[in-house]
Amino acid sequence: MSDEQHEAGTAQPSTAQPSVTQPSGDPAEAARGTVALPPTELLPPGELSDEAPSDEDVTDDEEPSDPFASWPQAESAEVIEDVPLDEVSIEHVSGEIDVPDGYAVLEGTPTGHRRSVAIVVSRFNGGLTNRMLACAIDALEEAGVAPDAVTVMPVPGAFELPLAAMALAKTRRYACVVALGAIVRGETAHFDFIASEAASGLQLAAIETGVPVAFGVLTVESVEQAEARIDRAADAVRTALEMADVFAQLRASASH
Repeated sequence: MSDEQHEAGTAQPSTAQPSVTQPSGDPAEAARGTVALPPTELLPPGELSDEAPSDEDVTDDEEPSDPFASWPQAESAEVIEDVPLDEVSIEHVSGEIDVPDGYAVLEGTPTGHRRSVAIVVSRFNGGLTNRMLACAIDALEEAGVAPDAVTVMPVPGAFELPLAAMALAKTRRYACVVALGAIVRGETAHFDFIASEAASGLQLAAIETGVPVAFGVLTVESVEQAEARIDRAADAVRTALEMADVFAQLRASASH
């Protein structure tokens, strides 16, 4: 066998590059299996372009570039809030509910005749809550609630108000419960947690028992704001008595 025949009969590994042509739009070429790629610069094997760095080019010590480095940077990390000016007073919208004629209406009045009321009051910030308690007792007397029909339960703080209100409501001895407390914002997030839990817990106490629980808890930014809102305790009393009265009417109408 000649050298030429020997070379022809020996299988040699193919080092030929795959056939790559530019797209010509000829359907016959697509039928023959020719791969058409968009125009690009072919690089010799083993070479990489600058646009696609390999994993070997990036070491563990190097940090990836920040894609937002060119964006405008904030001058401060503080949260900016719109604070109303001192001379601007934020008022609620006043008005009455006008029910058209022909509809049944159940509406309570803040009367305390023959009603037993429980007051749960926080000892924390006692310089404020003690004044709130005095204001609430005055409002109960004005509404006709007898002193011996009022039970006062002091608790350590606002966080304990919901549990105490729940316990009082579950006795079924009181037509309503008034919760009094004062939470003043400090330098930590403690304010947010206590205020949120106090509000949701008092609402849960009312929902679970069906006994009206009035929210007389001040959640303020400063002691000055709390002192200006001491009379919110009287509002809580009137709210509790009104809800107790309308619930009594509802039970009476349902029994007939």
